[in-house]
Amino acid sequence: MFNDSQIADAEAVLAACRDAGLKLATAESCTGGLISGCLTAVAGSSDVFERGFVTYTNEAKCELLGVDPAQVEALGAVSEEVARAMAEGALKNSLAQISVAVTGIAGPTGGSDDKPVGLVHMAAAREGAETRHARHVFSGDRDAVRSQTVSAALEMLLGLAG
Repeated sequence: MFNDSQIADAEAVLAACRDAGLKLATAESCTGGLISGCLTAVAGSSDVFERGFVTYTNEAKCELLGVDPAQVEALGAVSEEVARAMAEGALKNSLAQISVAVTGIAGPTGGSDDKPVGLVHMAAAREGAETRHARHVFSGDRDAVRSQTVSAALEMLLGLAG
């Protein structure tokens, strides 16, 4: 299900969080829980992984993570601002001190000139630190975009946890 590199990255994220005494939460849209699945594929992850939010709809982003509906309406769910709000909302609505959030267009449909298929905005938040953001345009089919998103999110978490 997950490749060796992803599992190795998940192990590194969990170890870094464990060493820093951090609990971890995820907020996922386009990956539908794959980041959480990768992290929890590692035995012993329960001492670090606190919870995951799968907020596939705009309503779920607003209800579960506290994303401002006006922000979603004005900017669209696939935006830097919504990704940041999702990551920060995951912290506010959990017992975690670090989080990662992803929102994007995995395809094969749903893209536009401004927001092509493969566009993913991700953010990582940590208590006491500035929320980080990254914008990616991944290539390939739906599975490839989602897999690349998992890998990039784990790398982003590792950079913030370490």
